[in-house]
Amino acid sequence: MLEHSETMRLVTMAKEGDESAKETLLLENSPLLKSIIRRFRNFDIEYDDLYQLACVGFIKAINNFDQSYDVRFSTYVVPMVLGEVKRFMRDDGYIKVSRAIKVLSYKIIKFQENFRKENEREATISEIAKEFEIDTTQVVFALDSGRQPISIFEKIDDGDERSNMLIDKIPNKQNNIDIDNRLILKTALEKLDERERKIIMFRYYRDMTQGEIARHFGLSQVQISRIEAKIIEKLRNYF
Repeated sequence: MLEHSETMRLVTMAKEGDESAKETLLLENSPLLKSIIRRFRNFDIEYDDLYQLACVGFIKAINNFDQSYDVRFSTYVVPMVLGEVKRFMRDDGYIKVSRAIKVLSYKIIKFQENFRKENEREATISEIAKEFEIDTTQVVFALDSGRQPISIFEKIDDGDERSNMLIDKIPNKQNNIDIDNRLILKTALEKLDERERKIIMFRYYRDMTQGEIARHFGLSQVQISRIEAKIIEKLRNYF
């Protein structure tokens, strides 16, 4: 970890537009960002998306940090990152619904919690509808609006060791096409050089961030981003 004085020096440089200072701060604080987003693992948001949100919050923390305040930079980062993730979950979900529906959904959830405590059972849809003087279909719609859609690549555990993703359970008359695509991808990957294959494996099979990959190869995050873009273009042209 950086010393406090070094952190302050880098923050000052970053606020003045020094990209290398921003990158250094981001890499050094990556463990902190990961510890913050770990609490959101069960909210059906991709890890890479969470990390990108954390990085956005981190950059905002750099831009808004006032060194005249008697507070450590890492302490200031935490609420900024949490706020960015929570704002995304509140306003930028995968399915867009109106603010009125979101408010109704929140009120229903609070009512359910209180009802459960007072009656030691779950409230029925009819009881909820009566409480809010709305139709039962509106209750169902409001509750469903707060749920995240399930990805077809969601991992499942049904005792079948041969399949661990939902997509594998969907009946598909074009299974042969899927097999062909996998074979084409395997052939395409074999045409990459060793470093390119490692970057793809690290990025898309081990869920490593560009910053982590950059550290592994002794490069900058920007360099890895450019290399990855070129690799994807290579694969796209092959297909």
